[in-house]
Amino acid sequence: MASSLHWPTAVVVLAAVLLVGLLRWVAGRGRRRGFLSTVDRVTYQTLHTASLASRHLSDGLTPDAADKAGRHLLSILGARAVAICDGAGLLGWTGPGEHHGPDAHAHASATRLSGTLTVLGSDVLTCSDPDCPIRSAVIAPLLAEGKVVGTLTAYAPAASAGLARATGELARWVSAELDVAELGRTRTRAMEAELRALRAQISPHFIFNSLGAIASFVRTDPERARELLLEFADFTRYALREGGAFTTLAEELRNVERYLVLEQARFGERLQVSLLIAPEVLPVRVPYLAVQPLVENAVRHGLATKEGIGHVTITASDQGSETEISIEDDGVGTSPELVQRILDGQSRADSVGLGNVDARLRQVYGDEFGLVVETAVGAGTRVSFRVPKYAPGVHAD
Repeated sequence: MASSLHWPTAVVVLAAVLLVGLLRWVAGRGRRRGFLSTVDRVTYQTLHTASLASRHLSDGLTPDAADKAGRHLLSILGARAVAICDGAGLLGWTGPGEHHGPDAHAHASATRLSGTLTVLGSDVLTCSDPDCPIRSAVIAPLLAEGKVVGTLTAYAPAASAGLARATGELARWVSAELDVAELGRTRTRAMEAELRALRAQISPHFIFNSLGAIASFVRTDPERARELLLEFADFTRYALREGGAFTTLAEELRNVERYLVLEQARFGERLQVSLLIAPEVLPVRVPYLAVQPLVENAVRHGLATKEGIGHVTITASDQGSETEISIEDDGVGTSPELVQRILDGQSRADSVGLGNVDARLRQVYGDEFGLVVETAVGAGTRVSFRVPKYAPGVHAD
């Protein structure tokens, strides 16, 4: 079920395709001069300006975005002024003729209703100032998720066919950027919901057993009890923190260490842990609470019911542009069919966040970056996943 092109990437590709039509209009019939042709220079400049505008559109259609992106959009179009409106009113005006700003929302009413490009002439855009360059307008709809959410208007002394085409192409590109922004917000909301669910799933058994282990040392080894209590406080503080959806691998592994210290206080020599961590991957950003639930799953389901000593091996390795993280135990294992049902959301078996972590990885990086689980009854379990070292929108908070 892996997909090689997930939604945010697909929309970015669409935006690039839409720019091609705009570039053809802007570049015209360029002639070569020296090292680069006129077409090459204009193409580069247009792409560079578009990339500057896209930074400001990443938060959606806001007054700040309209004000900052408007300057770049005006440069691309070569019009005299640009207005960006949403459904409620004018968000931003760039260029001369600001006295027409209060009417910009009304000018765009037909486009908002029809969802198609409209052109207004001097019969509508009347002005008492003989030096005002605003005599015509080309208005194109801005779409997000297929719905008209605003308009882009190019104002000029005269509305040429070229300006109409460029405004339409640029509006489609802006719409693609707005779709990317909305997908990002949807992804963030989904991840926040998944994190709330994971926090609610923190094992009451683990909390009860940890406090029981701490209590057992109060009289026999008060200093050990104090250290364990501090580890428990730090673990719960991290697990229940309010904040971003990402952290560094180093921070995530530090919380795993806290968890394992508490479990070893309970299991003693029965729980053996090996860490094989490449130092160069410690700064890599990973989804918050992506590793600890998998380690807890290994201890709780792989080793807790095993006779004798159990081993957990945690590995983080450098794989070029990616980091691979794996958690392996030599415990009792489980049925691969049950694991598949958990990952598909068809089973609510007590798996300490296995499906939750898998869902969040796929939301952030795409289906090809989900969990890989290798297990069989009596054969232990290995859970692994990969994360890109650098991914758009992924940053530690």
